[in-house]
Amino acid sequence: MTTPENGTRELAGKRALVTGGSRGIGAAIVRQLLDAGAEVLTTARSATDTVPEGASFVAADVRSKAGAEALAAAARETLGGVDILVHNAGGARPHQGASAIPDEEWQDALDLNYLASVRLDSLLAPEMRERRSGAIVHISSAAVTTPVGPFLHYTAAKAALENYSRGLALELAPFGIRVNTVSPGRTATPGGEATREQWASMGGTPDQSDIPAVPLGRDGLPGDIADTVSFLVSERASWLTASTLVVDGGEFPRG
Repeated sequence: MTTPENGTRELAGKRALVTGGSRGIGAAIVRQLLDAGAEVLTTARSATDTVPEGASFVAADVRSKAGAEALAAAARETLGGVDILVHNAGGARPHQGASAIPDEEWQDALDLNYLASVRLDSLLAPEMRERRSGAIVHISSAAVTTPVGPFLHYTAAKAALENYSRGLALELAPFGIRVNTVSPGRTATPGGEATREQWASMGGTPDQSDIPAVPLGRDGLPGDIADTVSFLVSERASWLTASTLVVDGGEFPRG
């Protein structure tokens, strides 16, 4: 991929909505888009003091249709429209195997990790179609290729997201809208660390020796994922759609 010169504000004039942008990967994405010149609105379920400076913020719960509708309305009011849409909100609690996952948590995992994107896309993509331009990025998980019982509700929802993303990309391509997916591997974030600690307390990962080694020798950083997203929403990726970029240091190779 090509890299813009230092100081280039390649997203100047673009309006971006990033869900789950108050910390970790989401906050890194927000900072990257701001640095590239975009106007950014981000969201989480509640306000925090870690929202990157310069971004607008609205509290929203994207797990429901009503929450998605409220967020889309807030984006129109704050930004006047959306040119870039990044779905980063996601997560799920681990359990002692697939059969131990309560029904309501299967539904919650689908609502947060899959249907939130479907609903928000359906609300904002028509406006992109009218303008015949736009970029949508869905954040998935590299672990969809090797699902394990404690997280099966999460990885199943993300696998559905990747399939949906490819189909949506083909539908929207004639209108100049690009849709891609980024699938991070193990990344050093507060949310990821909390989930690993919770799994360890259940006997899933009692120490680092139980975790497969990353071939490139380190965990990912939020900036590694943000760099990829920033590229995908820029004109440098103008001929890239219906793709899934796995950013995991080689942890989950795909054939």
